[in-house]
Amino acid sequence: MSSNSAEFWESMYQAGETPWNKGAPVPGLLDFLAANRVESKGRVVIPGCGFAHDVEAWAKAGFAATGYELAPSAVQLARARLGDCAAEILQGDFLADQPAEPFDWLFEHTLFCAINPAQRESYVAASTRWLKPGGHFLAVHYLIPDVEGPPFGTTRHEVIGLFSHHFELIEEWVPRSYENRLGLERMFWWRKR
Repeated sequence: MSSNSAEFWESMYQAGETPWNKGAPVPGLLDFLAANRVESKGRVVIPGCGFAHDVEAWAKAGFAATGYELAPSAVQLARARLGDCAAEILQGDFLADQPAEPFDWLFEHTLFCAINPAQRESYVAASTRWLKPGGHFLAVHYLIPDVEGPPFGTTRHEVIGLFSHHFELIEEWVPRSYENRLGLERMFWWRKR
């Protein structure tokens, strides 16, 4: 079963095999939002949102946050966990679907490393489809050498090569990370051309 299929991820959620779930938003995102570096809030989409911890962080920071998830069980779990939080969780395939309306922000945390590397060009195409012109793409990439995934590794060179044709790089840095990912993540802030 392919890691790009809803069935694969559904089976992981149903079996309770979710080692990527840390029970909290990614630390680098919390730091970014706390720094108040964003002039206008707007709408943000978080593809592959899982339990929606990152969705909740964006919503609490004043954004109209939408989580997008392939696995039906993850959607149900995220909605139940969020409760009254002013955020939306939708089920669908980020790589294939067309948004009803493009977003101001896109946040990447664990989808890029979860899909088969052969689908990364599709990810780039989707990111341009889901964002407005001038929209912001904030991403935390997992820079690991693993070729047998998920997670599948990437390099800074690959990330720059894939996204720089469609996005202008505003800034990049090594973010604060979960303990088991220290020094393995890099954060990129892009603006869609």
